[in-house]
Amino acid sequence: MKVLAVSNPSRYEKFAPDLPVRRETEIVFLPREDDEAEIVQAARDVDALFVSPVTPVTRALIEQAPKLKMIHSEGVGFDRIDLDAARERGIFVCNNPGCNAPAVAELSVMLMSMLLHRTLWGDREVRAGHQGQAVFTLLEDVPSDLSDCAVGLVGFGDIAKAAAERLRTYGSTLYYYARHRQSPEVEQAYGVSYLPLSELAARCDIVSLHVPANSESIHMIDADFLARMKPTAFLVNTARGALIDDQALCDALRRGTIAGVGLDAYSPEPVPMDHPLLELAKELPDKITFAPHQGGITQSSFRTAQRMMWEDFANITKGERPDHIVNGL
Repeated sequence: MKVLAVSNPSRYEKFAPDLPVRRETEIVFLPREDDEAEIVQAARDVDALFVSPVTPVTRALIEQAPKLKMIHSEGVGFDRIDLDAARERGIFVCNNPGCNAPAVAELSVMLMSMLLHRTLWGDREVRAGHQGQAVFTLLEDVPSDLSDCAVGLVGFGDIAKAAAERLRTYGSTLYYYARHRQSPEVEQAYGVSYLPLSELAARCDIVSLHVPANSESIHMIDADFLARMKPTAFLVNTARGALIDDQALCDALRRGTIAGVGLDAYSPEPVPMDHPLLELAKELPDKITFAPHQGGITQSSFRTAQRMMWEDFANITKGERPDHIVNGL
């Protein structure tokens, strides 16, 4: 059996589990930066394809890989994979649900706290020699902390649940919106209350996004949603950049419709230097906190993801179904 990993081999050397299937499998690596033609050429005789969540796997690629049995995302996201084309060929598409939930939840809460405490502004003030004046500025406009805040979680999957567990320890009031409301038992277990999306926008001091990018969620954070938020509220996105209408967000930040935003996901990625949010950050540096899409990049996340991938592939080698199928086969 043969696997093509469009990835860094060092990640596999360091984090892959010591399972028999890994030792018995030939694995070929290509850099993530390679174009589709090079991936197609390498994929012609492989049984499985392991790819980053941001690597496109198109119909053309799938149709030119006759032995392919499985396409596996290295993370949670799989929106760059043509699910229909894979399903038509009987190819399983899999992901690693929950593999990075603790890490992304931790980053989400960190961005919330950084926005509330004006951390980047404070860092700049101290570096400029204005530490004393910065304290007086804060005393004149005392910030909230998480114990004062109503936090709205948009989506309630593994990451949102992990965020809820962490936010409860700070004493935040927690709300959530999801397409399907959770049972009373789940709501009680996580200390959350359900709100319709528009009401969540209006009531919460922080709105944190935890949904995948699909036809229903793209630009769900638009001008109308942002207009419903409090002018003192913050938006945090550690999910997918396509959830936000960037121009609407820039307009809201410039007008003071919302107080600020913390971002760990962008559209497109990599972010071009002329992206409107990067341009706006030059004008309003204290309102935008950037992270480089690092939420799931931790050692524990990688170990968990690698184990899930290789266990799914082991099932394939035995003629069995993998455990984490996302394309309906």
